[in-house]
Amino acid sequence: MKPTQTSANAVSRRNFLKLAGMGGAIYVSGLSGWASAAAQPGMQNEDFFFVQLSDTHWGFEGAPNPDAHGTLKKAVAAVNSLEQMPDFIVFTGDLTHTTDDPQERRTRLREFKEIVSELKVKTVHFMPGEHDASLDHGEAYQEFFGKTHYSFSHKGVNFIVIDNVSDPTGSIGETQLAWLADELKQLPPDARIVVFTHRPLFDLYPQWDWATRDGAKAVELLLTHANVTVFYGHIHQEHHHMTGHIAHHAAKSLIFPLPAPGSQPKRTPLPWDDTYPYRGLGFRQVNTTVAQPMIYKLIELPVLKG
Repeated sequence: MKPTQTSANAVSRRNFLKLAGMGGAIYVSGLSGWASAAAQPGMQNEDFFFVQLSDTHWGFEGAPNPDAHGTLKKAVAAVNSLEQMPDFIVFTGDLTHTTDDPQERRTRLREFKEIVSELKVKTVHFMPGEHDASLDHGEAYQEFFGKTHYSFSHKGVNFIVIDNVSDPTGSIGETQLAWLADELKQLPPDARIVVFTHRPLFDLYPQWDWATRDGAKAVELLLTHANVTVFYGHIHQEHHHMTGHIAHHAAKSLIFPLPAPGSQPKRTPLPWDDTYPYRGLGFRQVNTTVAQPMIYKLIELPVLKG
C-alpha cells in the first residue's frame, strides 16, 4: 500500500491513505469540515484513520470469485500488515451471502465473526446489508452483532450508522428517521459527521435496487449540518456523488465487482480475470501527474498484496 512517486507533485503517504479511502483507509483530515474545525481554539483535531471494508458475502460460491473462501482472510491479513494500525474498522454490510435457511444464515454469520476476530484492531464496527438482514428483519444479525443502527464518537468526530436494509423494502423507516433527527439535534450545525449506510441514500440506479426508498428524508435531515460525509457499500464499486454539500463515497466489494450503473442489461457480477486476479477488489494505489497536480490516478493493488 505504498504510493508511487513519479513527480514533484507525488502524494505523500498520508494523502495516499486519505484518497485511498473508499474501501481502504480513510484519514479524517480528508473529510468535510476538518480544516475549519482544526482552526478553532479548543477543538479536538487529532488526525486519525479508519478502514472501511464492505460486501464480503461470506458463503458465496461461484465463478465471479473462485477464491471466495480466501478473499476475506486475505483482507484480514492485509489490514493486519499495515505499517500503522487504524483506530477502528467498519464493515458496511453484506457480511454474508443470502440464504433462505435460517440455520445456515447463522452459521455464515458465526464463521464471518470468527474470521474477522483475527483482526489486530480492537475496535470493529459492523452493520448489516440486505443479504444479512432483509429476510428476517435483522433477527439473526442482531444475535451476533447487536443493534443495526447506532452512533458513536471518536476524537471529536460523530459517526452515525443507519440501517436501510432490515426493512425488505429498502427503507429506513419513520422510527429510525425520528432517531436520526434526535441524534442530529444534539450536535452543533458545524459538527463533523460521518454516516455509514449499506445502500446509497440517493437514487443511484433504482432499477437495480441501488437506492433507499426514503433516503431523501435522511439526506434532508443531514443537510441541516455543514460537515457531513457518507460512506456506503452495496454497489461493489467505487463511486462518488454529491447531494448539496454532502459527499457520498461507495466502497468496492471483497467478493466480486458489479458493473457501472446501467452499463449492461442486468446487474450481473463482472467475470473473474485470470490474468489479473482480484481485479475490482481491494485497495488502491494513488499517483499524480505534473500537468494536472490535483488529478489523482487510482491504481488497484490486489487484496493479495495488502
